Amino acid sequence: MEHRTGRFRDTRLGAYLGAGLGVTTVSTAAILIRLAQADNSPSLTIAAWRLTLATLILSPFVFLAHRAELRALTCREWASTVASGLLLAVHFVCWITSLAHTSVAASVVLVSSSPLFVGLASRMLLRERLARRMVVALLVASGGSALIALGDLGKGVHHLWGDVLALVGAIAAAGYFLIGRRLRRRLSLLAYVFPVYTAAALVLLVLLLLAGGPMFPQRPQTWLWLALLALGPQIVGHSSLNWALRYLSATYVALTVLGEPIGSTLLAWWLLDERPSLWVVVGGALILVGIFIASRVERPLEEPLPCPTGPVALQ
Repeated sequence: MEHRTGRFRDTRLGAYLGAGLGVTTVSTAAILIRLAQADNSPSLTIAAWRLTLATLILSPFVFLAHRAELRALTCREWASTVASGLLLAVHFVCWITSLAHTSVAASVVLVSSSPLFVGLASRMLLRERLARRMVVALLVASGGSALIALGDLGKGVHHLWGDVLALVGAIAAAGYFLIGRRLRRRLSLLAYVFPVYTAAALVLLVLLLLAGGPMFPQRPQTWLWLALLALGPQIVGHSSLNWALRYLSATYVALTVLGEPIGSTLLAWWLLDERPSLWVVVGGALILVGIFIASRVERPLEEPLPCPTGPVALQ
């Protein structure tokens, strides 16, 4: 009994640490994207090469250790990973483009509003019960996000268009987390993220070709920003969040991502001289309160649940 209790504590701590590492690392993405955009790199080019470089970096590890697991994937599982990759591609295209049209704070906050969509869909599609305090946590954290977004009202259509793009990115991210929650119940981390990142990279490269924009960044230093995006926010950040999905609910993992705007806003203040407004400060405090409430409710699984039987959406 003591062994099982100790194992559960280790799992719980590891799950929280994984989610925390993911959020902390992903918080650097907005700054790196802004630096790449300052080099006159189009948003679609940045998104495509972020995923492409991440896929290339992971390829040797996957083919050396996970070939058998990839071959064992069913047609339905392959379809699910491709769908997840498509949603990830939509998420990145909309969010990265929004950063060129609105502030870092508003963009990151709105794209992180996905927990609301994840919470509703988890209840209806994955049959995951939402505790009352988790609902309170969602409302409090989402209220904080709304306060930060309110700071952009009255700044013109230019800002509003960026906010709309970020919101579409949030909806796509919700679908990405929901599929990941289901598939991570039986797939190892690399066996899941590699086909997802590959599918997203291919979709983005095709879109880049169709758009007729530059296929490659024009300045050498831009490759540094892209490599850091691939290694940090993508491989470490997103993969840590996907690792946590094996033990934590999709709602909780998506909720922790709301902590991203706090780190991004602080970095933007320090590096880009984007001073946070009172809206951002108050909203960020509410987000932290929401995440704290949720962490008191969430109970990580010691072992992943078996795949649900019967018809399940997002298959």
